[in-house]
Amino acid sequence: MNRYPLWKYILIVIALLFGVLYTLPNFFGESPAVQISSAKATVKVDPGVMTQVEQVLQKGNINAQNLVFDNTGTQGSVRIRFNDTDTQFRAKGLLERELNRDPADPTYLVAFNLLPNTPRWLQSLHAFPMYLGLDLRGGVHFLMQVDTKAVMNKRLQGLQTGIRSLLVDKKIRYAGIARNGEAVEIKFRDLETRAAAREVLASQLPELTLDDAADGADLKLVATLKPQALKQTVEEAVQQNITTLSKRVNELGVAEPLIQRQGADRIVVQLPGVQDVSRAKDIIGRTATLEVRMVDESVARGTEETAAIPFGSELFKVGKGAPVVLYKDPIITGDYISNASASFDQNQQPAVSIDLNGDGGRRMREATRNKIGKLMAIVLFEKNKGEVLTVATIRDELGARFQITGMGSAEAANDLALLLRAGSLAAPMEIIEERTIGPQLGAENINKGFHSTLYGFAAISVFMVIYYQLFGFFSVFALAVNLLLLIAMLSVLQATLTLPGIAAIAFTLGMAIDANVLINERIREELRSGNSPQAAIAAGFERAWATILDSNVTTLIAGLALLIFGSGAIRGFAVVHCLGILTSIFSSVFVSRGIANLWYGRKKKLASVSIGQIWKPHT
Repeated sequence: MNRYPLWKYILIVIALLFGVLYTLPNFFGESPAVQISSAKATVKVDPGVMTQVEQVLQKGNINAQNLVFDNTGTQGSVRIRFNDTDTQFRAKGLLERELNRDPADPTYLVAFNLLPNTPRWLQSLHAFPMYLGLDLRGGVHFLMQVDTKAVMNKRLQGLQTGIRSLLVDKKIRYAGIARNGEAVEIKFRDLETRAAAREVLASQLPELTLDDAADGADLKLVATLKPQALKQTVEEAVQQNITTLSKRVNELGVAEPLIQRQGADRIVVQLPGVQDVSRAKDIIGRTATLEVRMVDESVARGTEETAAIPFGSELFKVGKGAPVVLYKDPIITGDYISNASASFDQNQQPAVSIDLNGDGGRRMREATRNKIGKLMAIVLFEKNKGEVLTVATIRDELGARFQITGMGSAEAANDLALLLRAGSLAAPMEIIEERTIGPQLGAENINKGFHSTLYGFAAISVFMVIYYQLFGFFSVFALAVNLLLLIAMLSVLQATLTLPGIAAIAFTLGMAIDANVLINERIREELRSGNSPQAAIAAGFERAWATILDSNVTTLIAGLALLIFGSGAIRGFAVVHCLGILTSIFSSVFVSRGIANLWYGRKKKLASVSIGQIWKPHT
């Protein structure tokens, strides 16, 4: 009646081992470290940088515990662990000098960091500690809203210009082209011309839906973006803003910044350790510009660094195709680019397709009409310093829509398209939430949160053992298993623990012990009714299960609502709350009954159970 099969006990043991293994990393602490990341949009940190770092440290007689290459970010990073803070400070100064030839224009950023002391055998099992949120570590938090309407307006303006350019290039006459809401309307005088225009636009702009319409004597072709294209436009804009923010935040030297999407059009920026809000805002709002310039071919290629630079031109030494001498006056700037995406040319080789707005298309046509065979360069300017992204040969007159070929690989095409889009933010953003937390307050929050959970657990344990005796001990053990599994799951998911998360853990303890109270009281009720101890234990667990399930499911629904519709601290609470409900159901019912069955199940002639005072009504 009250016996578990062997496989259930094996499952409990496996759950306990899982909980212990993945909770342990949270108790090993952290070591001082240094993180090396890219300071330039076009420079990536690769394993070669790690080799260079090793050589620099050996040259400076600095011992490092270990070096780790992290490629999870957009540009990668190298992290070096040290035994003490003195070595950490020496290494930072040395690496800054050796890795950056020009201190005024650093190639790499070297920032202080902390790395967990988790043993390698645990790391091999992907057992890592939880991250600490800003309210526990200190720093700055921004919640930013992307203006998706501005994104759509910019895309539709680019489409309007692109349609006009295509019709002009194909010598298709139209009576007018105008924007009407989220559609572009083109007017024609006859059916044949409209049919020809439809064929051209359908082949060149597959992202459009083309519908026929009429306006008095004029025939209209109504062009709208397909739903998939609309969604992709917003997705690319948000991703572009995230990428741009990531590169800008690097300048702050933040060890582990968090920049991630939240919902459809919001971005969370968390900067641990940063207390200067005004500087953080300045960096986040900083603009980078793109310029398209003609190459000054009066200076022979290969002699740029030794030749005299003509008046009105300047020498660029950094970037792909550098050194190169370019005219100072740009053809267009990044403000004229409405979209850039990776594509393929006529020979199915990687390329980058660029869409310009109306003024940009006109300026590009005028500048390249008589420059066939000449060289043109695209330059990215950040902090008033230019870096050449590419130098290409003009094959034909360029308009509002053209391609940059010769990229070599699809990855290079994707990177260049991203850089062309990420020169500035794809759409304006508004800071709708801002928080600043000092490191001392963060440490105090950790201390208070830990003690509140500890004291709450101790108080519950004392009450349960006094009131329910041995079954109270079973409940406390199940509660400990619940806490163990919850922390283990949060660690496996690499969740960020926040102060609301600690509150959710304390709340979960109350929810979990409530289930055991229901079970214990149900067993008492069965004993009052005159059932044998074995029958009372079985009936108590079975009949309390429905009530426990109902109460936990309704609470889980509320938690999921908070998770789906909430933001910021509310979502942090909801994540821990939902996971805690799942672990509490497992521990309070499955584990608790397993212990009771192990203790009492083999006793055939069980006279009584240790479950506290059983009050019977007087008859």
